[in-house]
Amino acid sequence: MGSADLLGLAVAPAASAAGGPVDLRALAQRSAVHEVLDELDAELVGLAPVKQRLRQIAALLVVAAARKQLGLESQPPSLHMCFTGNPGTGKTTVALKMARLLHRLGYVRKGQVVSVTRDDLVGQYIGHTAPRTREVLKRAIGGVLFIDEAYYLYRPENERDYGQEAIEILLQVMENQRDDLVVIVAGYRDRMDTFFRSNPGLASRIAHHIDFPDYTPAELLTITERIAAQSHYRFDDEARAALADYIAARLAQPQFANARSMRNAVERARLRQACRLFDAGSEADAAALQTLTAADIRASRVLAVPSPQA
Repeated sequence: MGSADLLGLAVAPAASAAGGPVDLRALAQRSAVHEVLDELDAELVGLAPVKQRLRQIAALLVVAAARKQLGLESQPPSLHMCFTGNPGTGKTTVALKMARLLHRLGYVRKGQVVSVTRDDLVGQYIGHTAPRTREVLKRAIGGVLFIDEAYYLYRPENERDYGQEAIEILLQVMENQRDDLVVIVAGYRDRMDTFFRSNPGLASRIAHHIDFPDYTPAELLTITERIAAQSHYRFDDEARAALADYIAARLAQPQFANARSMRNAVERARLRQACRLFDAGSEADAAALQTLTAADIRASRVLAVPSPQA
């Protein structure tokens, strides 16, 4: 099934008094919406509910564009979003895809994402926060502002904290310039829930809440193989079995960061492979230089003594 069908764009809308019908499929194709959604499917493993929600948002935007063509003016849809989930679940990657999608459909002038944290917005003394926040917003206008770990903006336990000032400036811009800026706040789900309860003004401006699930062991195995392949490495059959054992053991440990942790695991396996080949002191052909073996995986402390640093 193609992206146009997944968007529900196969059926032409009925004619309206404002003009003839708009071909929604053609509108989606002209804006290359299907290309962005297909990239999302191809590049990101799993995340089925996230992909489905993005298709729904894309459908909303295509239909809104069709309504505009027919003179059915209305308030532009609110596009500010909240991404919740654990680290390494693809939130930043999806924000980049969302920026492209919004740009292709003409909802933002640029396809850029300006990614920031509290430290980029909040100053340490009086008069520092406002210019700092406005400078970030100036860079983000026309695109997407992605605020990671947004709950750190609000620190009620510190009466002299300036995070609330940054939030108030954000609220103004999110309301007054919502046709030229999309704000995506992200972080752990429970902390974001607390953050929104403490900031009802911000909560009311976020229309779309998307939760990013943790990856399954099978998905993590696929992700790890893709990470290795990007640098022209591969796992042989025994290494793949060892990797499955590694994933099971690592999931049982604290501070697991999904794809991020698996990227670190690949880097450590590369280090062990390099030492193994170097110590052997023999000739190494292309196959040997590209292959990660079970020994390169099972030497990890994760499979020996449980340790979040292994």
